[in-house]
Amino acid sequence: MKDLSIVIPLFNEEESLPELKAWIDRVLGDRSFEVIFVDDGSRDASWDIIKQLASDDTSRVVGIRLARNYGKSAGLQLGFRAAKGKVVITMDADLQDSPEEIPELERKIIEDGFDLVSGWKKKRHDPLSKTIPTRLYNAVTRWVSGIELHDFNCGLKAYRFEVVKAIEVQGEMHRYIPILAKAAGFDRIGEQVVQHQARKYGSSKFGIERFINGFLDLMTIGFMSRFSRKPMHFFGLLGVLMFLSSFSGFSWIAVGKLISILEGNPSKNITEISAFYVSLTGMVFGLQFFLAGFLAEMTTRNDTKRHNYQVSDNIN
Repeated sequence: MKDLSIVIPLFNEEESLPELKAWIDRVLGDRSFEVIFVDDGSRDASWDIIKQLASDDTSRVVGIRLARNYGKSAGLQLGFRAAKGKVVITMDADLQDSPEEIPELERKIIEDGFDLVSGWKKKRHDPLSKTIPTRLYNAVTRWVSGIELHDFNCGLKAYRFEVVKAIEVQGEMHRYIPILAKAAGFDRIGEQVVQHQARKYGSSKFGIERFINGFLDLMTIGFMSRFSRKPMHFFGLLGVLMFLSSFSGFSWIAVGKLISILEGNPSKNITEISAFYVSLTGMVFGLQFFLAGFLAEMTTRNDTKRHNYQVSDNIN
């Protein structure tokens, strides 16, 4: 097993790859490490450069090429699957993450006992149109997850080997790897202030849509981390509350109508009362939520991974 695995997902970064590899070599020297470049369907010469780097340093460079652009999460997942280092470092390929930070990130994992250490780009070289939404996104993520990190989306992170093998990054969940790690039982999560370099080549591959997708993904992962093993606790409770409250409203209308008939007082037909339709609709929705929870519970009980719990220690 190597000391370090450095996972670098990339898309159209042909200019920066040779410089990044040389920079990593200068920082780590003769250490036992591997650099895993995951080409996410680049349309430039990135893959040709990776092949050249691998031929020049066969013992340290691993190249993986995706057939098309699947996204950063797919690149990280494949890199995690291939990683063999005791500590796994992730970083971007655009030279905005400094390899100089790697030794301290590794030290926090090995000596300080963290499961995951996330970089914090305290001083960013980005326009306000990017920094302000980023701060809002991080504040909401801290509130939802309970993890006190300032920069969830920083690509420069360090992981214990066991962490990357236990989590599954899919969709666009790369922004929420600390939340995935915490849900898997790795809650020793730290932070390190890192330098943010100005972009040297090309332009950012992410647009404003990443913030919209980011908040949608946050809702998804927040739900999955709490209720993926017990969906009935969410859908069932919501359905029961909705059904009972709507049934109470329906009963109130029905009893009021019955009393009016018994006392001979004039009253509206039930079908002329708008609250009747609201209550009826609420009961139908409540029943549907309950059934959705029941079906989801039955589905999860047939999941072969349902009882795959993370074990931190074992004595035989």
